[in-house]
Parts: sequence; structure tokens; C-alpha cells
Amino acid sequence: MTNDAILKYVETKGTNGKPLNIHFKQRSTISGLFIQGNDYDELKSKNFWRIVSSTNIEQWKKTKDMNLARIFNGMEFTRLSAE
Repeated sequence: MTNDAILKYVETKGTNGKPLNIHFKQRSTISGLFIQGNDYDELKSKNFWRIVSSTNIEQWKKTKDMNLARIFNGMEFTRLSAE
């Protein structure tokens, strides 16, 4: 997916703070939360996204530990959908 398509879904559809299903070209779908950390603008400009998987969301909400997130390349996404 392009950077603009991801931004449109993540920032304008009111999904900020809600987990999304992220579908990939060559791997299984994951459910996760897009994180806006200190490097969000830099990563966004390169179509990279910091995502906390659904298994770590509760712990992330308590600690805000960026080590719980992984960075994914937006070009590997095929689509995003509501959980």
C-alpha cells in the first residue's frame, strides 16, 4: 500500500487508538495498533510503520514501552480493515 492510502485509513477514519487487521502480501494477517512515537513523522515519510500486535496491546497501554512494537514496511501491506 502507498503511504497516502495507509495515512488515510489510520489518521482520518477515526481508527486511531483502535486495533486494525493488517493484511500482508507474503505473510499472515496480524491485528495491531499503529503507534505514533517520537519518530512517527520520519518513519511515515519512508512508509514504515510502528505497530504493536494485539498480544502486546494491554501491556503497551500500561507501560508505553516502544520495545513492544515492531516496524513494518507499508509496501508489504495489501489492505487494512477494522478488527
